[in-house]
Amino acid sequence: MRFDLITIFPRFFDTPLEYGVVPRARTAGLLQIEAHDLRAFTHDLHRTTDDRPFGGGEGMVMKLGPIYECLLALTGEPTRGQRQKSGLSQRLRVCLMSAQGPVFQQRDARRLGSYERVILICGRYEGVDERVVDYLVDEELSIGDFILSGGELPACVVMDSVARLLPGVLGHELSAENESFSAYSGTDNTGILDCPHYTRPVDFQGWTVPEVLRGGNHAEIGRWRRKQALRKTLRHRPDLLHDLKLAKTDQKLLRELEAEAEEGSSAVTSERPSEGA
Repeated sequence: MRFDLITIFPRFFDTPLEYGVVPRARTAGLLQIEAHDLRAFTHDLHRTTDDRPFGGGEGMVMKLGPIYECLLALTGEPTRGQRQKSGLSQRLRVCLMSAQGPVFQQRDARRLGSYERVILICGRYEGVDERVVDYLVDEELSIGDFILSGGELPACVVMDSVARLLPGVLGHELSAENESFSAYSGTDNTGILDCPHYTRPVDFQGWTVPEVLRGGNHAEIGRWRRKQALRKTLRHRPDLLHDLKLAKTDQKLLRELEAEAEEGSSAVTSERPSEGA
């Protein structure tokens, strides 16, 4: 697989790409990454990639021309329509890192990992000329409901999340399945949060590892982990459960959790002093 990064700061990626699974994938020949300086596709003395917005307003807007020419040089087919007509869009995905895009999720990482090549355009300033969105890119991607100075950090996030899903990158082939938002965590492509994990020592300052994890009964361990994953999801991300079609075993575990929560609430209520006490 190959990532192409379109940016005005190509050296930005030097350090982030030296650590973690991304360099491992590159060393193993599973992933290629090339950063392209957008300024190389300008034609004025100052290598300008931005300009004032039509209609006035604050900030600067990234120009359409340099992005078009960069995509032309990289693919030969800069527009979305051209790529769809030729069939190139089946192998290549062009994405704009933008705060205005839908939030990137684990299912998007799996989806992008199915392409041979992904181009990530790193926006800056007030944004990019909207014609980039209308005619050049296949989709916009955001990593959350907050604003960053540019698309370089989000691009690193996307590359890391995709790279670790490539076969042969992680140490264990199931590592990318048995985690939050994975297929293991639910019956669709969204999933639930991962279960808690523990390692040695068993006892640290009186904080102990749950007995069930030390008993060796794999059926009990599996049930405990699933229940704790559901508990975490209920506590931190209940929205993930709204559209899931949970198995009957999961529905039973949820009923147990609800009963436990009711018992805990009743216990707290009974311990409270009555009025006037």
